[in-house]
Amino acid sequence: MYNEKLVLGVAPTKRSFLSMEEAKRQKEAFMDIIRDIKSNRVEIVDIDDLCDNGIVYDIQDAKKVIEKFKKAEIDALFIPFCDFGEETVVAEIAKAFMLPTLIWGNRDERTNTDISRGRDTQCGMFAATKVLARYGVRYSYIYNCETHSQEFADGYENFIRTAMVLKSLKGLRIAKIGERPESFMSVMTNEAALLKRFGITTVPVSPVSIAKRMAKVMAEKGAEYIDYHKNLCGRMDVSGMPEEQIKKVAALKVAIEEIILEKECSVAAFECWSAFPELVGLCPCTILGELADVGLPISCETDVNGAISLAILRACNLFEESEFLADLTIRHPENNNAELLWHCGPFPYSLKDKDSKARMVDGQERFLLRQGNLTVCRFDDLDGKYYLFAGEGKTTTGPETNGTYVWMEVDDWKRWEEKLMFGPYIHHLGCTYGNYLPVLREVARYLDLVFDNAHEQGIYSL
Repeated sequence: MYNEKLVLGVAPTKRSFLSMEEAKRQKEAFMDIIRDIKSNRVEIVDIDDLCDNGIVYDIQDAKKVIEKFKKAEIDALFIPFCDFGEETVVAEIAKAFMLPTLIWGNRDERTNTDISRGRDTQCGMFAATKVLARYGVRYSYIYNCETHSQEFADGYENFIRTAMVLKSLKGLRIAKIGERPESFMSVMTNEAALLKRFGITTVPVSPVSIAKRMAKVMAEKGAEYIDYHKNLCGRMDVSGMPEEQIKKVAALKVAIEEIILEKECSVAAFECWSAFPELVGLCPCTILGELADVGLPISCETDVNGAISLAILRACNLFEESEFLADLTIRHPENNNAELLWHCGPFPYSLKDKDSKARMVDGQERFLLRQGNLTVCRFDDLDGKYYLFAGEGKTTTGPETNGTYVWMEVDDWKRWEEKLMFGPYIHHLGCTYGNYLPVLREVARYLDLVFDNAHEQGIYSL
């Protein structure tokens, strides 16, 4: 399974003359919490070996912290305030990296008195963030809440997910397998602008080279191909397909995975129904879902912006679950706030409803996806501006159809439809299970995308 790990530099700070004992108490409390959040995806680099009690307040120590974080090749920064903190130290560390940076401090339990000095944590964060802004550091912030609160845990996890998306998009390579279908002007995109603006590279791959690799895989009958063919037939009802076609599906999966990895890509945009039936004798839709389940999502119809949408969602869910590209097709016949998420057969098998029987017909899957909460998004562009449409919904029941599908219910479909019609979007949406709207909003802010929230009214229809 393709995945990445986030390396997070954590540099707690305190005011030099405030209580070290109190700062240490604060630091130990929040470090205990963050070490237990997504520890399988996050490598925390602390400064316990560099500073008193692992808390930085001296500019010379800050230089040591920077050196350690650079050697660790951190992907993001977390600078928690144990009290007022030291804005000069915070700025020195953050400006050395210009990476996603999280600022937070525990809510003060008491005010200052003539007998004892409080922490003034919120006050210090106001000061430090002004300095970060002057240096051009883009930062995230969890509001001044208690350490042992759901708000802190959720905010920290949302930052981790945001930083993972930003890391994943930096240097993203998309295998562009073939060209867009002639009639699909809607999937056109500016590849040069993607490279210049985001560092995203499209790598051309000829469908002919895929067909040749498929034939080679079938001829060699290697262990991977044989095992996968057996696995596929054991999971799906393939009785409606000739054996030769089933073998081609299995060989195509192996061939495409090999080529994507050889090109050092991790997502792809695929010329499917407009190229492969003539080349190999079937639509390769099943392969798209199967490769999503090994961490290599592929968009249909050479939709490069759709592939980027899938890459964003893959990192949002920290590579823990597959994502899929759905057509917005028809409204629910009875539920005014529900819409059919459908495609001819490329959804990940891992997301199948347990009671839905999976079939494969002409290389295309047929099954219903499971019930649950959904986040959908669309990365797209128009006239040099880039947009990120995003919203959350939940699955619902509806009429059976062919292909792979699920019905999604939202808060107000009319508003959603207006957003999609008037925005620079098409009928393709990236979809994943879970609730990630705050993460996508933060990603858009870091990347200077126009964030188009499906839950806020835009242009009205007639």
